[in-house]
Amino acid sequence: MEAFVFVFVLVALVLCGCAAGKECTNIPTQSHTFRYELLTSKNETWKAEVMSHYHLTPTDESVWADLLPRKFSTEQHQHDWGVMYRKIKNMGVFKSPEGFLKEVPLQDVRLHKDSIHGRAQQTNLEYLLMLDVDNLLWSFRKTAGLPTPGTPYGGWEGPEIELRGHFVGHYLSASALTWISTQNDSLKQKMSSLVAGLSACQEKIGTGYLSAFPSELFDKFEAVQPVWAPYYTIHKILAGLLDQHTFAGNSQALKMVTWMVDYFYNRVMNVITKYTVNRHYQSLNEETGGMNDVLYRLYSITGDSKHLLLAHLFDKPCFLGLLAVQANDIADFHANTHIPVVVGSQMRYEITGDPLYKEIGTFFMDLINSSHSYATGGTSVSEFWSNPKRIADNLRTTENEESCTTYNMLKVSRHLFRWTKEVSYADYYERALTNGVLSIQRGTDPGVMIYMLPLGLGVSKAKTGHSWGTPFDSFWCCYGTGIESFSKLGDSIYFEEEGTDPTLYIIQYISSSFNWKSGKILLNQTVVPAASWDPYLQVTFTFSPVENTLSTLNFRLPTWTSLDGAKGILNGETLSLPTPGNFLSIARQWSGSDKLTLQLPLTVRTEAIKDDRPEYASVQAILYGPYLLAGHTTGGDWDLKAGDNNADWITPIPASYNSQLVSFFQDFEKSTFVLAISNQSLAMQKLPESGTDLALQATFRLVPKDSSSKFSTLADANDRSVVLEPFDLPGMNVIHQGADKPLLTADSSHGGPSSVFLVVPGLDGQNETISLESQSNKGCYVYSDMSSSAGVKLSCKSDSDATFNQAASFVARNGLSQYNPISFVAKGANRNFLLEPLLSFRDEHYTVYFNIQD
Repeated sequence: MEAFVFVFVLVALVLCGCAAGKECTNIPTQSHTFRYELLTSKNETWKAEVMSHYHLTPTDESVWADLLPRKFSTEQHQHDWGVMYRKIKNMGVFKSPEGFLKEVPLQDVRLHKDSIHGRAQQTNLEYLLMLDVDNLLWSFRKTAGLPTPGTPYGGWEGPEIELRGHFVGHYLSASALTWISTQNDSLKQKMSSLVAGLSACQEKIGTGYLSAFPSELFDKFEAVQPVWAPYYTIHKILAGLLDQHTFAGNSQALKMVTWMVDYFYNRVMNVITKYTVNRHYQSLNEETGGMNDVLYRLYSITGDSKHLLLAHLFDKPCFLGLLAVQANDIADFHANTHIPVVVGSQMRYEITGDPLYKEIGTFFMDLINSSHSYATGGTSVSEFWSNPKRIADNLRTTENEESCTTYNMLKVSRHLFRWTKEVSYADYYERALTNGVLSIQRGTDPGVMIYMLPLGLGVSKAKTGHSWGTPFDSFWCCYGTGIESFSKLGDSIYFEEEGTDPTLYIIQYISSSFNWKSGKILLNQTVVPAASWDPYLQVTFTFSPVENTLSTLNFRLPTWTSLDGAKGILNGETLSLPTPGNFLSIARQWSGSDKLTLQLPLTVRTEAIKDDRPEYASVQAILYGPYLLAGHTTGGDWDLKAGDNNADWITPIPASYNSQLVSFFQDFEKSTFVLAISNQSLAMQKLPESGTDLALQATFRLVPKDSSSKFSTLADANDRSVVLEPFDLPGMNVIHQGADKPLLTADSSHGGPSSVFLVVPGLDGQNETISLESQSNKGCYVYSDMSSSAGVKLSCKSDSDATFNQAASFVARNGLSQYNPISFVAKGANRNFLLEPLLSFRDEHYTVYFNIQD
């Protein structure tokens, strides 16, 4: 009984103790970026100054010494802690929770290849296949003393970087998840070879230890000396191997995990035996990733009490204690150090049933959403949390939303939804996945992702502290979580509920098929891509039953929609829908002829920034359903003028406008040039890459002067009078100032006759060219001077000069840029803004938050 009382008190203190908060952080709080710069710096003076701040603080050691034995081997407390914890559990202190929704097997879900999620998955698969197994293994083999064929990768996987090996762990997870989602044979071979290579390294070392760096880094960690997060990397390797076992059926991977954990169990116990458990917790001020999470997962497989004990010892009490007492005091904590700890604590609740950890996860999610989140659903600034409800301050830097934090916040919300079935958590998942995950790939470029998602004024994903990464020389932490995020896009669409009759929850509207084995139905979900000109999310479900079985399907009605215009139609019969924020529940024996269509209104709405200072009350983001809209702008102009309703100041761009988009080309100086806006005037610029500001600036909409005219193709503009509207400056026109003066852009209300041009056959006589003649100045044409250094002007033809004819002739082709199907024009105080989904931006500059005045 004495041992029981001791462990009960000890467990309680481990969970809630050290609630003094940030005093537990006794070493300099540093971002990953800072660590990389520090470790690669040649400035030894600076490095020495930084390292001098590492020290131990005995603040709580005397208190812990009164509560805990100095040696685990003393006679009074020689029992295994994990065994005693089980006694507590078996005596009914906690009861394992029931009623959680079940994850569906990922191998039974297939994304439609032509959907936005399917394309993102394919882009990620292509990157995983690009990476070489020998190069990934290089540092592991070096550490194990094995031959090292291949060439080590660079960036954070470089052979001199202390964090090396972390990406390999992520690769193990991502490849297992991608393989089970796609059944790609080449990936299967690659990941199996990687596991085999890692196993050979572990066998060569012979102690169970496995890493790309030597074990001496853990000596530094345990001595609270400067070292870059060795347990962070170990977590990735353990999680990756466990995923290889769980999803790819690799039994060797599980043996490797348990051998590794035996090794680290002994290391941690040695620290506690030599010092105190408090000394171990002091070392956890260094980032340890999701060690608790992966160890709870392992315990759920093995039932080994050592795995449960070790998981407990990575539950960082100084942080979880703050959340346990519901303190809004997470400012200045490194965000992605601590979100995985919360995820691990959620697994603790699922394993042990301790309700404290349910409360911790719930409070944490509420805290982030109320005080520390962006409109994307993401969080953090320069990797840290700032003061609560002060998000406007974060917009002064490009180092916003770290991609890793979004990856982990999705895990938090996923657990909460499975526990509660609350639509708000599914809505959050949708928001963060749509805007925080899909935004970090550069289109369909394999292996090009970002670290930070900038959310300020006139920012670009290509111009942050890291910019876009490269496939073989970046390997940041966010590359690892990035490849994982895109490997499991199908894992949170469907959830099962156990009961008498099969019950399924459909919580994400993503084009996919699901072989629901317990419900004996093959379900197919097709989502019509959202468009601004058709303000409805339209989803169709068809069914192929294997047997006639009664089952219940529950369809999420997101909180962003409305009942006005919403429809649910089953086989032509209109259904009664619940209010948004609930589930439409349908119980029946589904047949192959059944067809269910959901039509959910997509509404434009504004959302205030999480900042409670009066001067920022007008700072708002604009969303269309789950899509966060960003305005194309390279400057700091962010002023919008709202009307009485959204239709007064935000208007959708019709689908037909894409047929009016054109770019004007000329070949000279052995290169292809394009007519483009440059500082409110026009000039010939070298042909730009797509997804850049210049590609936008080189695209114009040919607006018929006669409102009754319509263009379905560019050829329809021949011999017509048109106005040239710059693609990213809606409401502006190209105007001339008279002969031999440069062309400018001006507000359409001031253009008058000087903005109208007649599209005529090219003066150079070529079949594919056109010329633009001024309607107000007959015989005068848009003229380039065939020089990249000269501006474009209006020039008048005096004779049949061949040079003039060539300089006034352009090849007109479809615009280098096209409107996203979700595109709007927002009326600004000084200019109008083209709004498109944040996820569609590549290198272009944009603004997410606007100053919206009534």
